[in-house]
Amino acid sequence: MPDLALESEIGGIVCGIDEVGRGPLAGPVVAAAVILDAARLPKALLDRLDDSKKLSKRNREELAELVPATATIGFGEASVDEIDRLNILQATFLAMRRAYDALGRECGHALVDGNRPPRLPCPIRCVVGGDGISLSIAAASVVAKVRRDGLMAELALAHPEFGWERNAGYGTAEHLDALKRLGPTPHHRRSFAPVAQYVLF
Repeated sequence: MPDLALESEIGGIVCGIDEVGRGPLAGPVVAAAVILDAARLPKALLDRLDDSKKLSKRNREELAELVPATATIGFGEASVDEIDRLNILQATFLAMRRAYDALGRECGHALVDGNRPPRLPCPIRCVVGGDGISLSIAAASVVAKVRRDGLMAELALAHPEFGWERNAGYGTAEHLDALKRLGPTPHHRRSFAPVAQYVLF
């Protein structure tokens, strides 16, 4: 389970940063930056917070409601147009920088999930598998996932055939079948191979 060992080792104001949505065929990539107030963390967060991929949808949503009371949170997005123009890696870095900026305060250090750092105005430590190691990154992982799932559910209202409220834009059989039958929507990433083959030039 993730803990605050890295945050304590570094000291000062430390934010955890993670992204959600690099792999889907549709929708934005969303990042979150989180500064936890260690002195006010409830036991429910300490005991249950983990990598969002290991948590059920219900648990993620419950935890995402608890985080804001004991944290400063910034969200950032990169749009489908930015993903297609920049590539998914650079768009992810852009979303992370926007999330950091949205915190509205300077950090002494940033813990970033993964092995490649975005450009930030503070020292960065990349942590591979960070959402299972750092509580700050785990919190960022959970709130970013819940936020993006909500965005995709909203987009699904206008495009119900693709099942985005269930698959969050990932290339499930349901999504690929609808893409083949109906073609891409404005929310699809045209630079991604499964979508590109259905784009009419």
